[in-house]
Amino acid sequence: MPTLIHNPADIDFNLPGKHHYQVAFHLDGTWGYSLVPLTVINGRRGGNPNGVICFGGTHGNEYEGQVAVKRLSTGLNADQMTGRVILMPRLSESACEANSRTSPLDGVNMNRAFPGNARGTISSRIAHFVKTHIFPLGRVVLDLHSGGKEGAFPLCTSFHPIPDAKQRAEIALVSKLFDAPFVMIYASTMASGLLTDEAEAEGKVTVGGEFGGGETTSRMGVLLAHDGVLNVLRHYGHLDGAVQKIRPAGSAEPRLVKADQLKCYHPCPRDGVWEPLLEPGDPVARGQLIGRLHDFGDPFGEPLEIRSEGDGFLIMMHLSARPVKGQTLFVLAEQTPWEQMGI
Repeated sequence: MPTLIHNPADIDFNLPGKHHYQVAFHLDGTWGYSLVPLTVINGRRGGNPNGVICFGGTHGNEYEGQVAVKRLSTGLNADQMTGRVILMPRLSESACEANSRTSPLDGVNMNRAFPGNARGTISSRIAHFVKTHIFPLGRVVLDLHSGGKEGAFPLCTSFHPIPDAKQRAEIALVSKLFDAPFVMIYASTMASGLLTDEAEAEGKVTVGGEFGGGETTSRMGVLLAHDGVLNVLRHYGHLDGAVQKIRPAGSAEPRLVKADQLKCYHPCPRDGVWEPLLEPGDPVARGQLIGRLHDFGDPFGEPLEIRSEGDGFLIMMHLSARPVKGQTLFVLAEQTPWEQMGI
């Protein structure tokens, strides 16, 4: 049985072995708690300066990360490990229970809640717990996402533009360990309050990823997320053995693409019914027709054709058939050489 924790100071993060907890965050509107699962593993084979922290369920309707981190929390054996690994499969536990991007308890997107506030709403208090109690214990932070019902991505890991060359090179190297078809550099100016923003700003080796979408559970997405974390643990010496290829033999090296400017994120020009003509991950040439936006208020009119304004890869496309004006309709990313990352 997991240990129920009301006061984070009661967690002994140095206790040898593997220990499961439910961290209780009191509800704002009634008596009761949101119980956030937490697993702390301190390997019995010795120390390791590169503590690894891994999150799933930052958004509640994204399941690949939840499943992968849960499997790690049950499958990893402290007797075979060095150092500390911290696993949180359902960071926004209330959003996960509700199959929602945001928490129904306060309407907050956990990935906009950082650095948090000890006296804020429940999502802000969870973010503050992560910032003050979890981040100090790790050097490597992994945040496993998927597109939910908002966006469709090719399987990819991701990170923001990193000014520090040494940090950037190490993040780029770790991002390749998941063996996803794409590694995406995405714009830090697209949103604020992200978990990864906070970890990057602290100088941590921080990697995110998109491992599925559509509120389903992708078999390949779970495989890349789960085995990718195992590769990270092997890379840093928490587990014995060499980094392993995850996709089938002969698969291409992960392709590095860059969508680090807001101009890469194309908003939907009006409400309508979206007819995509390409798949996420497809190459795109300037002027190529990406899709059509239909207006059924004028059922006999011609649709609005949406064409690419440049060359690159379609790294995200709006998932539902009914985008609304201003939502990101697609993201166009430019291929960039790995050598620019210093690896």
